[in-house]
Amino acid sequence: MPGALIVAATYMFLPLLTTIGLLTFVFHEPIKPAIGLSFRFNRWWLIAWAVPPILALLTFIVSLLLPGVFFDAGMQGMFARFGTTLSPEELATMQSQLAAAPSMPMLLGLAGGMAAGITVNAIAAFGEEAGWRGLLLKSLLPLGFWKSSLIIGSVWGLWHAPLILLGHNYPQHPVIGVGMMTLWTILLTPLLNFVTLRAKSVLAAAIFHGTLNGTMGLALLYIGGGNDLTVGGTGLAGMIALLLVNVVLYVGMKKHRLPVA
Repeated sequence: MPGALIVAATYMFLPLLTTIGLLTFVFHEPIKPAIGLSFRFNRWWLIAWAVPPILALLTFIVSLLLPGVFFDAGMQGMFARFGTTLSPEELATMQSQLAAAPSMPMLLGLAGGMAAGITVNAIAAFGEEAGWRGLLLKSLLPLGFWKSSLIIGSVWGLWHAPLILLGHNYPQHPVIGVGMMTLWTILLTPLLNFVTLRAKSVLAAAIFHGTLNGTMGLALLYIGGGNDLTVGGTGLAGMIALLLVNVVLYVGMKKHRLPVA
């Protein structure tokens, strides 16, 4: 619904506004260095842009391993989930296009999600990241990478509670969804923290976050069965995918003693 999207987009800028208020009126610090804002491009910006569609693919694969979930070339599961937001004419057009070119929805979705990830989505995501991967990460990092990630992820997840209870991400299970969303943000936070610290810029987190929002839906395109708690980026499949990536990150950091700052 357009109204819900507007509310969600506005809500995303609250961490930025709160951060600016704290830095200006409480801490009396310059905003740019306090949130780690740097425009110096490096390869970690590209990594932040490339990882989200890989996560979507991994989530898709994990989804197919879950009981009652199957590959749906006709995208009937997708139409059942989101068909109510389309007019009958739009739905018929999408179905005819799918019949003519089965891979087109995925290609268009990938191209659109990647483009949005470094433009409009990144701008909206920066509204959150200035707080979570900006001021809060800088303040909590002395506790250690993983402990600070746990705290930030927990706060970030609970911050979503009003939107989740309104049906965002978990329309079928809004109450359980609050806990699910918090677990998801806990699992996602180490990746965002890591890419921010390696890039030495909160903009890398904004690109990662924005591209994730733009491409996460790809994990559901050809999925039949399951529900909002099991499939998709914020479902069980997405969490398993994130857990696997976190294990790789943990082993890599430990084995190669990777510095994060």
